[in-house]
Amino acid sequence: MIFFQNIVLPATVVFTVIYGLIKKLPVFELFIKGAKKALPLTAELLPSLTALSVAVAMLTSSGATKVLSELLSPAARLTGIPEEVLPLCLIAPFSGSGSISVLQEILGSFSPDSYIGRTASVIAGASETTFYAIAVYYSSVGITKTRHTLPSALTADIVSYITAAFFCKLF
Repeated sequence: MIFFQNIVLPATVVFTVIYGLIKKLPVFELFIKGAKKALPLTAELLPSLTALSVAVAMLTSSGATKVLSELLSPAARLTGIPEEVLPLCLIAPFSGSGSISVLQEILGSFSPDSYIGRTASVIAGASETTFYAIAVYYSSVGITKTRHTLPSALTADIVSYITAAFFCKLF
């Protein structure tokens, strides 16, 4: 990640500017024009992202994730998902940064090399922020009815959690 931040991103920007100058394009004016086009999109996305952030904060601070984890623990035992990673499974579809925080808590309590630590790591690395992705992508193009997207995406999330637990148990 540091390589990407320190070398790849700046090199991409420098390459783009040099390419634009070689082609005799008004680089700065084109940048400003693109930024202006992005502002309305940002304004459209802001309500969805705000609602999502509030929902994640409410879930974690109210203790709802603990209650839901306890309710889901029989199903987790049945599918082989460690009960200790259930809070991660509940937060991951909503927030990437929230799931990283939960992952850090799990890895602080259990060794990263333990079954629980490995399973949590695979789930955090392989899961999608489903609600965030739907909110951003659908609102950016004006889709209001998600139809089968949400059930399909949540099913894929659940299958990935079960698969992660299964393969971490094998290895």
